[in-house]
Amino acid sequence: MTEREQLRAEIARKVTELFRLEHEPDEFVPGKTRVQYAGRVFDERDMNRMVAAVLDFWLTAGPYAEQFEQKLGEFLGMPEIVPVNSGSSANLVAVTALCSERRGERRLRPGDEVIVPATSFPTTVAPLVQNRLIPVFIDCTLGDYNPDPEQIRAAVSPQTRALMFAHTLGNPADMDAIMPIVREHDLIMIEDVCDALGSTFDGQVLGTFAEVATLSFYPAHHITLGEGGAVFTRDPRLARIARSVRDWGRDCWCGYENPPDGKCGRRFEREVPGVSGHYDHRYFFTEIGYNLKLTDPQAALGLAQLEKLPDFAAARKRNFQQLYSGLQEWEQQLLLPRWHAKADPSWFAFPISVRASAPFNRQQLMRHLEGARVETRVLFAGNVLRQPGFSGIDCRVVGELPVSDRVLRSTFFVGVYPGLDEARIDYMLEVFADFMRADLR
Repeated sequence: MTEREQLRAEIARKVTELFRLEHEPDEFVPGKTRVQYAGRVFDERDMNRMVAAVLDFWLTAGPYAEQFEQKLGEFLGMPEIVPVNSGSSANLVAVTALCSERRGERRLRPGDEVIVPATSFPTTVAPLVQNRLIPVFIDCTLGDYNPDPEQIRAAVSPQTRALMFAHTLGNPADMDAIMPIVREHDLIMIEDVCDALGSTFDGQVLGTFAEVATLSFYPAHHITLGEGGAVFTRDPRLARIARSVRDWGRDCWCGYENPPDGKCGRRFEREVPGVSGHYDHRYFFTEIGYNLKLTDPQAALGLAQLEKLPDFAAARKRNFQQLYSGLQEWEQQLLLPRWHAKADPSWFAFPISVRASAPFNRQQLMRHLEGARVETRVLFAGNVLRQPGFSGIDCRVVGELPVSDRVLRSTFFVGVYPGLDEARIDYMLEVFADFMRADLR
């Protein structure tokens, strides 16, 4: 073993020792230990992968990013993966790429309509506004909180070109009902799978139904890179445009190898239109772009996290089922989640709506849970059009959106993430039961 290898091995041992001293989970103490709705789940392997990347000191996207792209593609069964620095950036890159002039007649243009649920995370909608597209807001269905297929059909107009939606909290939308509408009207579909990595519908991985799809690797999600996200597609041309949008808008496609004279071998053979002489292809820009790249230490963590993803998904399903079974006693007061018979959700969280007939409201129940150190969250923006930042956007609305308004008033969720064990889930159920029994006496 060389001196360099010896030093790296010693560093790895010390990192493992440090993990066991500082990051091993503490003993759960009911009522004192916070029961988080989500969080990072990692071990010494994750830390050592990141440290190895830092020791290489390849700070931007490099060898680990290339490996992560390959492994994620294998998991999804998709040929084109474009890693980015967040799920929100993934949505921005995907929509912006669909608007590229290089897509010809298939491109989205300013003023084109895109159907989107009002019950959305804001950055599912924001790229539509930023690209001067017209969101057409539809309602969701109560219980699964996914777009209502009948509303999708009712929303289609001669100006409608696309459909964009998230599979809410990892629960697959009814693709049997949605895909015929997409095909009938030749809609471009964008799947936001940021909450649903590993979920399937009728055995098909979510994100693979669409022309382009997106993922997030924020600490709350199914795997984490700290931050991070990805765009994925089967279309190599669209993927190349997406990489250009991600990489400042430049046309260069040298990728992670980045050889001195360019991967194409034609670095000095491009011409800027209207200017004589050749120009360096590395600074030849064909898109309005950004710098939204992943870093190599993040990608190194992602490789370690991908190895754990099957176990993470199994834990989420197990925790969900334990909560579902335990809360059925209170179904007269609480609307529990619903899912399609063909859906196999890798749940992000456990959504609950307080029924209108209940003798308490959402705020009272959430305050009780939080007071007992059980974390809760509302279902993101609820009806996003009620949020101040979206109240004045140029859009079209289908109907009155009563379900989205109800979500805004009465829906919240608790956690099912792999950091929760049976003891924590049992404690959550005890806290629910304490509230329900006290309130219903």
